[in-house]
Amino acid sequence: MNSENTGIFFNSELQKEIKDKFYYVDHDNLGRKRLFFENSGGSFRLKSAVEAKSRYEEIPDCPERIHDTALMLQKVKEDGIRDIMQVIFGAKTGSLVTELTASQVMFQITQAIVENVPGTNVVTTSIEHPSAYDSAKYYAEKTGKELRVAMANPNTGGIDTDEIIRHIDENTCLLSVISASNISGNIIDMEEVVREARKIKPDLYIISDAVQHMPHAVLEVEKFQLDGINFAPYKAFGVRGCGYGYISDRVAKLPHHKLFAKPENEWELGTFPHPNFAAISAVVDYVCWIGEHFTDSKDRRHLYVAGMTHIHLHERALLQRMLEGTKDVPGLRHIKGVNVLLDSQELINRDLISAISLEGLGYTEAVAQYYKRGVTVYERVNTSLYSKRIIESLGLDGAIRVSPLHCHDASDIDEFLKITSHLVKDLSKQILV
Repeated sequence: MNSENTGIFFNSELQKEIKDKFYYVDHDNLGRKRLFFENSGGSFRLKSAVEAKSRYEEIPDCPERIHDTALMLQKVKEDGIRDIMQVIFGAKTGSLVTELTASQVMFQITQAIVENVPGTNVVTTSIEHPSAYDSAKYYAEKTGKELRVAMANPNTGGIDTDEIIRHIDENTCLLSVISASNISGNIIDMEEVVREARKIKPDLYIISDAVQHMPHAVLEVEKFQLDGINFAPYKAFGVRGCGYGYISDRVAKLPHHKLFAKPENEWELGTFPHPNFAAISAVVDYVCWIGEHFTDSKDRRHLYVAGMTHIHLHERALLQRMLEGTKDVPGLRHIKGVNVLLDSQELINRDLISAISLEGLGYTEAVAQYYKRGVTVYERVNTSLYSKRIIESLGLDGAIRVSPLHCHDASDIDEFLKITSHLVKDLSKQILV
């Protein structure tokens, strides 16, 4: 395999600096040694993001004033919006949607399109997060439109483009497709999906849930010609209490909740807090700092792209090591008693997530056993309202989701593999007894 498929680790010096920029990577908040491999549920907090939010939360002044402090706070917000729209999303046009959560963002975007764009059907996929799937279903039913669901590929855990396209016709008003699976990490080729979908209907509205994908790779709304996309800062090194979305100019002008005196493309309802914008700018600063190690460009978007590209390469190397291991430490694919689910040899199309099961041990109990050994992972099972539809569409009844982050290094992966080997050996001894 070439390095493109197997990834490239950060050098040890940079890796040490990266790990030090996050809270609680090696220990939990009570000081206990721990491997937190549950970053799909909410990533490690970047110290500078938490500190930025705290610093600006202390200031009582209203930013909608004309004195110096208010003007400073306005700039913090303006810089944050610029970082989200131009740097993270890569958008030159369009509008920002701000809500308390990314799920609310998805509902707002979906509502505006389905309620106001002509058509008789809405297309989505079986592996969508409930916020995307349920919003498509809710507004399709409310407007009397048919909901069409493209089914997952049970081998990859993703959605094949052909499967999506066969559901689209000239009467489709919205296509909503997740950017990457939150179970398998399989990355959807959104550029291909958009291109092929618009061959059928050139003016089709297309949106994507990028909450899972955004912490691992570059988003390209202009390049992919998307009409909407969202992300959650708490899953991307940032803080809770905010969700952001991009919408194209044509979506921005659709009827939506707004104050009548505001411009027609304004989607901010009330004054969203400048501390949250300060926190997201701190996240962008951090990714650009990584980018400075790989490019001489001074352009903030170029630096961010370089940083995210190398984050993705490092995470691919971590995934390769987790699956294959080394000559001294067997990987998940080679540990007897471990089943790697939804696996694929081509890692270039995957984010840093692995779905596994342990023979003879239920998913919830396996997660508990990992926790006793100092590892936090998470079970996605068909009894969960968040997971049932997704898991069953993949032909599974559950999975243990293992999701490290780029601040982890090879030794963290090796430690996890050793713990996994000991866990299944202990389990086999109990079965024999």
